[in-house]
Amino acid sequence: MKFILRFIFFLACLSPTFLFAQDYKNFPTRPVRLVIPFPPGGGTDVIGRVLAQKLSESWAQAVMVENRPGASGTIGSDLVAKSNPDGYTLLMQSTQQAVNLSLYAHLPYDTIKDFTPIAFVAVAPFLLSVNSAIPANNVAELIAYVRSQPNGIAYGSSGPGGGAHLAGEILKTQTGLQLTHIPYKGGAPAMTDLLGGQIPMLFDPIPSTLKHVSTGRLRVLAISSKQRSPLLPDVPTVSESGVPGFDVVSWFALYGPASMPGDLVIKINRDVNNVLALPEVRKKFAEMGTDAIAMTPQEFAIYLNQEIEKFAKAVKDSGAKPE
Repeated sequence: MKFILRFIFFLACLSPTFLFAQDYKNFPTRPVRLVIPFPPGGGTDVIGRVLAQKLSESWAQAVMVENRPGASGTIGSDLVAKSNPDGYTLLMQSTQQAVNLSLYAHLPYDTIKDFTPIAFVAVAPFLLSVNSAIPANNVAELIAYVRSQPNGIAYGSSGPGGGAHLAGEILKTQTGLQLTHIPYKGGAPAMTDLLGGQIPMLFDPIPSTLKHVSTGRLRVLAISSKQRSPLLPDVPTVSESGVPGFDVVSWFALYGPASMPGDLVIKINRDVNNVLALPEVRKKFAEMGTDAIAMTPQEFAIYLNQEIEKFAKAVKDSGAKPE
């Protein structure tokens, strides 16, 4: 309930009555700083750099990427939360923005009140895979197999509190299956153990899974998004495979500090959405297993609140703690 009340307050701040009568059509007139709260080379960083490059071209102003990693993205997020809301300091964040509110007992900022959701950027579904020794060719057969095991089965993830971990916890909650989480320090060691048979099941991003399919050592059963991905149209969703409503993905989005003028937010949102429509950007994202998705600021704010609510329950049910 507290999330909903704070969200209603937040949406009110996005309404036209809060807009300033200033003309932002020439924004930006100087370089923009894009803070990425994770190390270079990860998914958020790569997507953020693609966006920064194209916005630089569109704006004829440099968009300078600044990596501020630490504490599951909270250090860089805090920097932006405390910045001037003039649009010249922006944040590229992942699903962790929604997760961290429940994962951490105390954050240095208020996830809802201290940020302005500007633009949704992309989603990266997980593939649900099993070791080839598991007698399951689809989700229904996997569910039946798990229920036949006295102690259920284990599943791996790239670490506690991440999207892959919580995908398993949400599957566990929605099906009543007995699933034991095995956390790893990254997706690569988790995939190694899946291939080796040390763990039977794994949620993992599309690119890191597909490169192992040809080995015959794993079997892809489903994709974690609500709808099938255009990248893999023949792979069914978990939802259509016997777990209605299942929808857990990694996603990436752009934020600013709280109290940004509404017309400035609309300007940046439109420019970002124009970038997302570029064929070369969509192609680059597809190579990373992500789908570019455009939303209005209001649509993104609603989506963010839904994700906060969903992951709050998953974190509580799993007892997940920060690494």
